[in-house]
Amino acid sequence: MKRPLALLVNDDGVHSIGIHSLKEEIQKDFECIVIGPKKERSGIGKALTVGDIIRIEKVVLKSGKAYSIDGTPADAVLIALHKILNRKPDIVIAGINLGPNLGVDDILNSGTLGAAMEAAIHGVPSLAMSYCVSRDFDDNINEALLEDVGLKLAARIARSLANIIVKRGMPEEVDILSVNVPDYRRGIKGVKITRPSKKGYPDIHIESPEGYRIAKWDITLYPKDSPDTDVEAVRSGYVSISPISLSLTPPIKTSNLRQYVEVVEPLLKDIQQLQ
Repeated sequence: MKRPLALLVNDDGVHSIGIHSLKEEIQKDFECIVIGPKKERSGIGKALTVGDIIRIEKVVLKSGKAYSIDGTPADAVLIALHKILNRKPDIVIAGINLGPNLGVDDILNSGTLGAAMEAAIHGVPSLAMSYCVSRDFDDNINEALLEDVGLKLAARIARSLANIIVKRGMPEEVDILSVNVPDYRRGIKGVKITRPSKKGYPDIHIESPEGYRIAKWDITLYPKDSPDTDVEAVRSGYVSISPISLSLTPPIKTSNLRQYVEVVEPLLKDIQQLQ
């Protein structure tokens, strides 16, 4: 009997210790295929490579063989689904991201969430895993995190959730679970089901000799919000699990939207004036 297939993707680059730790844990229960950008592509969202050639290279990591591409995390998912795999994966796990992915801004900007969204769009249950350590955007923290208890915990959480998702399916109307594990050094109190914060980034660009760059990324960058949000759960020391749906439209009461129709309809009648 074949073991379930897990596709592992990330945005920190295929050589990141995050995806290495993830595979070491997930492969205990799953057949694993690893694919990711050859260099860090944080903040790229669900962008695709347009106009350039995407090259695929087989590489050997600490955790075994993987595919490296010079594209985006979403490219990696599409190439894996359509060019590499001979069967549909049972789950896609994006991560483990080194740094938080919290709030709507991160959902839209994160390459980790972008990969999970791409997979979910193609009907594959998806899990986005993030470990909320403070970091700069380089690879210098990789080796330092190799034995980090929090990173190992994040990998174990991913494995447990992946098993439940594959056996029982995703909750109704949920396409992605975004999981954020607090920095272990700050203490971890428990687990909460949360909603993504809707508050946007503050001023995150700092001056450098050449212009501006993104500041060091950690939980302190996020604006304060209500206790039921992912931001405040992590800030308070709880693992945050946020269910995400691909449906971008809320339940609609047509009567509430009639005013918008009434504004637009007269413009259609006067369209001749534009010619």
